Amino acid sequence: MLKKILVPTDFSKHSQNILECISELDSDKDVVLLHVIRRSAVSRAWDPAAELEKAKKLIEDQKLYLQSLRFNVKTRVEAILEGDIAKAIERVADEENASLIIMGARGRGLVSGLFLGNVSRNVLLYGHTNLLIMRYKVLEGEKLGQFCRSLFSKVICPTDFSEQAKKAISFVTGLKQVGEIGLQHVVASGESDEQIDAEIKEAGSKLNAIAREIERPALKVKVHVQVGDAPQEIAALADREDASLIAMSSHGAGWLQQMVVGSTAYETARIANRPVLIVRSER
Repeated sequence: MLKKILVPTDFSKHSQNILECISELDSDKDVVLLHVIRRSAVSRAWDPAAELEKAKKLIEDQKLYLQSLRFNVKTRVEAILEGDIAKAIERVADEENASLIIMGARGRGLVSGLFLGNVSRNVLLYGHTNLLIMRYKVLEGEKLGQFCRSLFSKVICPTDFSEQAKKAISFVTGLKQVGEIGLQHVVASGESDEQIDAEIKEAGSKLNAIAREIERPALKVKVHVQVGDAPQEIAALADREDASLIAMSSHGAGWLQQMVVGSTAYETARIANRPVLIVRSER
């Protein structure tokens, strides 16, 4: 499921934290470390050769760290004169046939990524490669811990019962490290209490059917139905259940009219306190 992983890095302590999190994944996987150099709009002089040489030395240190964990590591340093770093990341993901991009989120409720500006936000909104946005239980600047040691132990999987959501659940159940899945549906609207009650009952029945289909001795499955704003309820459930990860489809029902990632996936990734895995839908 996760054959090749692309990890953008800016050599900060946050990017080192991401490397530590990768150790949670199976070893012997292919990892591509990427650093993108972009000329600053305010710089009067730019020496790309010097920056490239410095970046290659720094990325080699990170490569050696991952190799010590038995990963197969390739490094790439890309220099762009102008344009969007997020587009460069997606281009490299395509060229390397990556199945997952791992990036970081800094600060509660802010998807800012490993780079200055809106790189992670743009990869989230406009990308087409599966994306893992990491968050940590500890404060920034301190040593991270809990999520990385148990990234797949308890996963919340929101669903609107669309085909895209079904594919996301299938993706998660295919990860052998997953120990527990919380299937969740949020009833977002209803014209009457009776209609809401009917939708709650129907959603519970559908979730239980999915649970019976995917549950196995090594995989525990729980079902959750809430009423309210979907992103808020997803984030709140993940906190209540002390989930290690939220995994959801990039789009839901009616997504073919949307050019960017669905609003529920985007808002969940923006406000959640937990790592969020966005499983991309294919047009």
